[in-house]
Amino acid sequence: MTIETRPVEYRFEGKIYEGTLAIDGRKSGKRPVVMVSHAWAGRTDYEIEAARRLAAAGYAGFAIDLYGKGVVGASNEENQKLMTPLMQDRAGLQARLANALDVAKGLPEADAGNAAAMGYCFGGLCVLDLARTGADLKGVASFHGLFTPPGNTRGNRIKAKVVAYHGFDDPMVPPEQVTALGKELTEAGADWQIHAYGGVMHAFTNKAAKDPAFGTVYDARADRRSWASFMDFLGECFA
Repeated sequence: MTIETRPVEYRFEGKIYEGTLAIDGRKSGKRPVVMVSHAWAGRTDYEIEAARRLAAAGYAGFAIDLYGKGVVGASNEENQKLMTPLMQDRAGLQARLANALDVAKGLPEADAGNAAAMGYCFGGLCVLDLARTGADLKGVASFHGLFTPPGNTRGNRIKAKVVAYHGFDDPMVPPEQVTALGKELTEAGADWQIHAYGGVMHAFTNKAAKDPAFGTVYDARADRRSWASFMDFLGECFA
């Protein structure tokens, strides 16, 4: 298998962004496209590796950029500074996401009628927001994502299937928010699942997460279980 990656520049409201596309170079023609929305640091090797894994599974993996070309945080403080303006302007965030989805669907290798999205942490919130807007997607998957509702999508019908992979001991998303998300998704008519892993904290898919005091700890078992479930989820979405 030959996994090929290439940068993809795109624009939104006069600003340049740069995503990374990953495909199996031996395969020709269009294939389902899965957008990867980044954690609070920006689009890093972590998200590109997810795109590569998706390519190995037969999809076009597209790691998007929500901050601007070359903009990546190098510390918790920098990451927070980058993420906060978008958290405070969810309508603006949703517009950036919709633009990135259009870019993903427009890629030459992408089957525009078969698109899904996944995201980590902040990116998990992003893909949930994309679903909340009623975007035309087959499915979205949130990995240790934030569940805080945006406040501007109530009453919308969710078209996408939704799955959330959640560490039950995640201090950033307490159990009451899990229940609230389930209620919200039910009211929106979504086909939804929430997988909660006991004894697991935030950032459980990130091998670099080793800070229990901050609430971010890698968990190999939850990482393996969630990815296996995600592959099954995508198979269902694109059946």
